[in-house]
Amino acid sequence: YPRNRRNKSLNQKPLKCETTMIERTYTHEITPEDDGEEVSVAGWAHEIRDLGGITFIIIRDREGQIQTTFKEDRNEELFKKAQEVGKEDLVHVKGVVEETDQAPGNRELVPKSLEIIGEAESPLPMDISKDIDSDLSTRLDNRFMDLRQPEIHSIFSLRSHLIQSMEEWFDERGYIDIETPTIAKMGAEGGAELFPVIYYDQEAFLSQSPQLYKQMLMAAGFDKVYKTGTAFRAEEFATSRHVSEISMFDVELAFIEDQHDVMDVVENSLRHTLKETKEKASDDLEVLDIDLTIPEDDFPRIKFEEARRILKEEYDHVPDDEGDLDTEGEQLLGEHFMEKGHPAVFIVGYPGEKFYYGEAREHDEYQSRRFDMLYKGLELVSGGQREHDPDRLMRKVEEEGIDPEDISFYLESFKYGMPPHGGYGLGIDRLVKQVAELDNVKEAILFPRTPDRLEP
Repeated sequence: YPRNRRNKSLNQKPLKCETTMIERTYTHEITPEDDGEEVSVAGWAHEIRDLGGITFIIIRDREGQIQTTFKEDRNEELFKKAQEVGKEDLVHVKGVVEETDQAPGNRELVPKSLEIIGEAESPLPMDISKDIDSDLSTRLDNRFMDLRQPEIHSIFSLRSHLIQSMEEWFDERGYIDIETPTIAKMGAEGGAELFPVIYYDQEAFLSQSPQLYKQMLMAAGFDKVYKTGTAFRAEEFATSRHVSEISMFDVELAFIEDQHDVMDVVENSLRHTLKETKEKASDDLEVLDIDLTIPEDDFPRIKFEEARRILKEEYDHVPDDEGDLDTEGEQLLGEHFMEKGHPAVFIVGYPGEKFYYGEAREHDEYQSRRFDMLYKGLELVSGGQREHDPDRLMRKVEEEGIDPEDISFYLESFKYGMPPHGGYGLGIDRLVKQVAELDNVKEAILFPRTPDRLEP
């Protein structure tokens, strides 16, 4: 089946590991109602408490934890075996479920067998106890250990739900899930933010954006497309909101009236994504102690001039760049609208048009048809209506000093009937950061890439 037809229903529970070599049940599937049932679990020794003749081992797997109780007077051989288990050892336990209000989740495992599959060296490269906070650099250096923490694991379970929920909205509305090249002849936005790569005997770059290809597909009659993919920006930065390798959710749609049609898609898909995630990822949100608010009202849409006025009059803040907003300005606007019950707000009509492919008409209501959307004070989405007229597009290309030969494959697609169209890019990493209320966007990425981090 085409990728956009695959079954990605979030209503389905994960299947039990019936096909694995080691027989096991995920811990979250074991409930007090299973009292008396024999089960098998495999996971890491998250916590060990030795109380003399009783040893408690909390076993942690991908889905949760369960307490296993070893008593010397019940099974001396198993009790001695339990004394050999070290923190973060990988173990496999078979036993009988026992309902008890003395254990986490009101159930525990009375063991019948214990196998130590893999021993963990001591000392551990970092402590993953809740009571000890490691700095972000140490955590990223030892990411495999950091990810064992339930709170950190929940970030990426939450991320998975966010992406699936968003894709679900577009799949249900007939959007085509596309793939575009990661290696390109030039950047869609030009500039110095490009990573050069060796491509046989030609100069090439890692993709800065799928923009040109999305637009070409509008000329091909695809009408509505989305892509969950990666982009690369060779920027020198030291902020909590930038990385060099970015996960993006890109959308393009044809036969639009103006940029408001695109903003409607942003708003409706994001509201659906947050609503579904709140329901399907409730356990992750609970672990992270997040009360996810779903914006019920329409997202405010304000002109760029109005955004600047709010900043100046209410916060005495004037960004240095007259044609843009700075980080502090975005944060202040986020606070302003959050106080009014709006976690998301559109800023529409930035002065001029930032890139040659954007549409800006004389005597328009807005200075341009470009918009950004702030979510909780952070730019999450950039988009707008694109230029579809080949003559106007060529004039812009020439004004910006771009050699038409470098993008001839792109310009050619406008000569044979390009419909009015627009689209946007949404930063997945930033969405996870804001939803999970993280301090740094790197925390929302399994293995982030920055100017000073190329491994692990």
